[in-house]
Amino acid sequence: MIKVENLSKRYSGHTALDSVSFEVGRGEIVGFLGPNGAGKTTTLRILTNYLPPSSGQAEIDGLDVFKDSLEVRRRIGYMPENVPLYNDMRIKEYLRFRAALKGLKGKPMREAVGDAMERCGLHEVRRKMIGTLSKGFRQRVGLADALVNKPPLLILDEPTNGLDPNQIREVRSLIKELGEDHTILISTHILPEVEMTCGRVIIINQGKIQAIGEPRSLAGRMRSAGTVRVELKGDPHFIQAKLDDLSAVRKTRLEKSSNDWHLFVLKVEANKDVRESIDRLARKEQWPLRELSRKGVSLEDVFAELTMHQHD
Repeated sequence: MIKVENLSKRYSGHTALDSVSFEVGRGEIVGFLGPNGAGKTTTLRILTNYLPPSSGQAEIDGLDVFKDSLEVRRRIGYMPENVPLYNDMRIKEYLRFRAALKGLKGKPMREAVGDAMERCGLHEVRRKMIGTLSKGFRQRVGLADALVNKPPLLILDEPTNGLDPNQIREVRSLIKELGEDHTILISTHILPEVEMTCGRVIIINQGKIQAIGEPRSLAGRMRSAGTVRVELKGDPHFIQAKLDDLSAVRKTRLEKSSNDWHLFVLKVEANKDVRESIDRLARKEQWPLRELSRKGVSLEDVFAELTMHQHD
């Protein structure tokens, strides 16, 4: 659905994109990740015809983004980070206006607007003025606008920006549902959302692609440490020294103590599980054990490793 080859964008004295290449297959939900200034929004603006590139090629659904710009726009529903809405229009009125601009009219337009409002949970507030809406509902209106003409591709720039946890959960659920009918490219900072929503991620930093793959497989390739939590009863200094001596343990930290119980957090080499070793050690030393759990390398760890040391 999306094919990008050697895409570059240069401004005076600054390279925003440096030979970026990636593909997004039909029916995929892909997260597009990077720190501020990494080149995410520049890439999205080029794909959606808001910005010309300096060099390189981009295709949407087999069409050249620059040579076939009108046809490409018909195939894309774009939701920018800050959704530009007309505050003095009602939701239904605004969506009809936007649908008409996208070439819909008559009964097909009315059905498309009704369907978009239903999918985005706007039907009951359809007569409200946009200027009176909360941030969450404004985001829903922007999403309804993006999908009103049923484009095969949705490009969403920070769709959960500024939302509270409940609103984020609702938008996440909606994006998963939309993924059944659309290819979706999501730019976001909220990494746990990406792990729950996206089948694949693209990580960009300083205008260059750093990694592409499934979140779990990327985590497996990282050097980042996993984490083990263990709560034991005994002499904390002796316990910490023994835990530090275990193979594959990089560092042991005493997190808290309460009534002779001590909670330790161990940094463990990636793809290593030391829980059996800890259990054996506790039995040998006759330490009562109350908790033993493992947290593997997360997408957040991957993101930090790929971007933190290179980012100013």
